[in-house]
Amino acid sequence: MTDAPTPAAESPWPARRSRPRDHQLKREAVIRAAALAFNARGYHNTSIDDIAGALNVTKPTIYYYVANKERLLLECFLAGLERIRAAFRSVEVSGLSARERLNEVMRQYAGAIASDYGWCMVHAEDQDLSPESSARIRALKSEIDQGIRRLLQAGMRDGSIAPCDQRMTAFAIAGALNWIAHWYRSDRSLSAAEIAETFVDLFNRGLLPRARVTAAAARRRSARRPTPRPDARR
Repeated sequence: MTDAPTPAAESPWPARRSRPRDHQLKREAVIRAAALAFNARGYHNTSIDDIAGALNVTKPTIYYYVANKERLLLECFLAGLERIRAAFRSVEVSGLSARERLNEVMRQYAGAIASDYGWCMVHAEDQDLSPESSARIRALKSEIDQGIRRLLQAGMRDGSIAPCDQRMTAFAIAGALNWIAHWYRSDRSLSAAEIAETFVDLFNRGLLPRARVTAAAARRRSARRPTPRPDARR
């Protein structure tokens, strides 16, 4: 693992002298390069030199944008998590049922875990970080967990989600989606969007109120039943 090459990241620092002035663009490039390196080599086996080398810059340049390696890991975690937090914000004003809102959050959650930041989102808390960083990561994870529970509660109120144990169901959803980071590779046959839809479909069927599931099953049986021939009673 320690010999794994640091994956190439697109650098906004070209070799020529004229360089982009966009501070935010460069900072985002540093964070993405760190995420790629952590994913390939692991947090403890990645150095600031590795990240600087991937961007063709010096170590002081990296420190100009992010204070230290621990902060880099936290920024990678935040970059991935923002996609999920944004989904919660957008569905809140969407007018959709709670189940449809939860579906959209799950889509964005799966996409975030399958992104360059997925490894950091899942493994950041296990990297022997400072108490302050660990506490912040736990608080942010709790925020997402509580958001899922609120959508489950809302779905039970509006009838779009079957009665369930909100705590266990939220754990099951997050656990299944987080596991994507352990096996997903961008060069596999399924895209991140396709994987997200597969997970949404699986959970969606499990969360449907039983009356709807029974009605849907009856329609499928009826569609499969052959039409009697006119002389069938003779």
